[in-house]
Amino acid sequence: MWKKIISTDDLQAACKSTMIPTLGIEFTAIGDTYLEARMPVDERTMQPMGSLHGGASAALAETVGNAAAYLCVEEGVLCVGLEINANHIRPVGRGWVTARATNLHLGRTTQVWEIKILDEKGQLVCVARLTVAVIKAERDMRSFP
Repeated sequence: MWKKIISTDDLQAACKSTMIPTLGIEFTAIGDTYLEARMPVDERTMQPMGSLHGGASAALAETVGNAAAYLCVEEGVLCVGLEINANHIRPVGRGWVTARATNLHLGRTTQVWEIKILDEKGQLVCVARLTVAVIKAERDMRSFP
């Protein structure tokens, strides 16, 4: 499935000076069929009511899904988000949440990824679906390594 073989450290380094480290998102695992990242639930990612912000969950889901999509395409090809939806299942007050992206469809022009976000107890916090367009890179854009 993966067309690029890189480490989680390489993915993390490629995200320097972006929203990803600002939210504390860390890539944690690349499996045979999934990519994982985690994010703290703290003052950077909480809403005023004291729990994980839904937008932060969506940012985590899109981050891990887009990174996984990138790993599935040849050099000179980009993956750009077309649509993301997220269902927020339960609140999280503090700690860490972990997102796992698995593919539902790896097509020539589109990919669809399911991202499940779990709390530290393994309970489902959010489930998201990300659709990306697979396009030829026509100009030099910032991308993963």
